[in-house]
Amino acid sequence: MSLQTQVMEKMKAAMKAKDTVALESLRAIKSALLLEQTSSGAGGELSEVEETKLVQKLVKQRKDSAAIFKEQGREDLAEPELAQAAIIEQFLPEQLTEEEIEKVVVQTIDSIGAEGMKDMGKVMGIVSKELAGQADGKTISSIVKNKLY
Repeated sequence: MSLQTQVMEKMKAAMKAKDTVALESLRAIKSALLLEQTSSGAGGELSEVEETKLVQKLVKQRKDSAAIFKEQGREDLAEPELAQAAIIEQFLPEQLTEEEIEKVVVQTIDSIGAEGMKDMGKVMGIVSKELAGQADGKTISSIVKNKLY
């Protein structure tokens, strides 16, 4: 089942349940999907990888906004952003734990013989492709830094 179909199903359920937070989150996904599909160069349909990247972007936006709001002492604005992020995250593949990410990073470092921070870009590229959708870049980056430093 495509992401768009899943979103539409959940939207119907949210409308029936009168769940405004879920509805707002689902509409954001639907809007982003439609925008991406109709953008120049898009063939109309998005691949699973593109859909996952899009959903990750939406989650990251919500979490970044919530962090900024918390920084400014605006918990009233941060909470809805985090609630939306939690709903949008349902459409992402299961996220890996830090230990699982660390195993992949160590294997990659060993396989390419990375030594020091000069090889961080190579390691990040390989690990990011391998774990696409299963881990966020910030977590991967911090683990790679710790292992290469």
